[in-house]
Amino acid sequence: MTAPIYPWRQDNQFELAVDGENFFPKILEAIEQSNKTIDIELYLVESGEATATTIKALLAAVRRGVSVRCLFDDLGSSEFSEVERNALRDGGVELRIYNPLRWKRGLGNLHRDHRKILVFDNQLAMVGGFGLSDEFCLPSVHGRTCWHDQMLAITGPVVADWRALFERAWQQVDGPRITASRLVNSRDKRPPAPPGNHGWARVAHLDSRLNNEVLQALLESVRKAEKRVWLATPYFLPAWRVRRALQKAALRGVDVRLLLCGQIMDHPPVRYAGQRYYSRLLRAGIRIFEYKPRFLHLKSALVDDWVSLGSCNFDHWSLHWNLEANLHARDQHLSAQVQNTFEKDFSDSHEWTLEAWHDLPLSHRLKIRVWGQINRWVTMWFNIKR
Repeated sequence: MTAPIYPWRQDNQFELAVDGENFFPKILEAIEQSNKTIDIELYLVESGEATATTIKALLAAVRRGVSVRCLFDDLGSSEFSEVERNALRDGGVELRIYNPLRWKRGLGNLHRDHRKILVFDNQLAMVGGFGLSDEFCLPSVHGRTCWHDQMLAITGPVVADWRALFERAWQQVDGPRITASRLVNSRDKRPPAPPGNHGWARVAHLDSRLNNEVLQALLESVRKAEKRVWLATPYFLPAWRVRRALQKAALRGVDVRLLLCGQIMDHPPVRYAGQRYYSRLLRAGIRIFEYKPRFLHLKSALVDDWVSLGSCNFDHWSLHWNLEANLHARDQHLSAQVQNTFEKDFSDSHEWTLEAWHDLPLSHRLKIRVWGQINRWVTMWFNIKR
């Protein structure tokens, strides 16, 4: 099946919510207010207080006549109890598990559904980076969630495309069927940029190696950037094409900034492996910020006034194996919201300078060398483009 290319849609509205203490109540409210359909596609689902609350709301929706469908990734939902799965099914929720892990599938098990898509009554969509777990959704004793993330609420014509993308994954629940003839992405057929900056949006998605339009759109936007390129991603293992485009933009005077994880993150080796690129990026004039307060899980880009926001980490592993989806938008109000979020996070981060980077202790340099080399071996072993 050929991956669809979705057009730009006009007259959309956006509302950005940052951190689970702000977006989780909005998700529950949307569930409670739905009266026809609820479609939810998630990677991470873990049993806990937040999940129990969500299940209760979904079962109540079914009882009032709402059709509820949930598509959860098998690996990401490994900590979602069988008791709660059965509670959903017994209560009338259609539950499907994406690409169930099987020994006989071999490397096919690495294909994961990493999207986070929620569609209510075909009128409201929510996309971003959240997972259904207490760490994402519930504030800690300090009043903030452990993971720093965001969700974008969308209304307007583009919601129909989000529903269509969900439907496609729903019908391909056993995972992608990648053959040798389909490993190379087809010629890019993305529509041209819209003629304005008010309410324009489109769905951009990755279907493992079958479609890489999220990456292509980012590269094109960076190459055309005139003022700024601000990129937030938790796992900084960018493809060579991304690094080159960022460096060229900085060298021609564009304000290029990276917002990355600091010492608080779930996979520290990934941080060390990605830090091997810092020296060259800093020399090109790119500013690098490592977020200090919590685990930064944002996946967003602000290139001039173009916004990309969703589930895609922009690392070569995600681009090679995962189903991902971002909203691309040209809207002055949304770009202002995203800019404010970036500026707040920059102020809560440590900015590296080239001088400070050269003064790294030997123990830190050794970790970068070791994990950087392991990452090289992994990408070579799995034939992942760098």
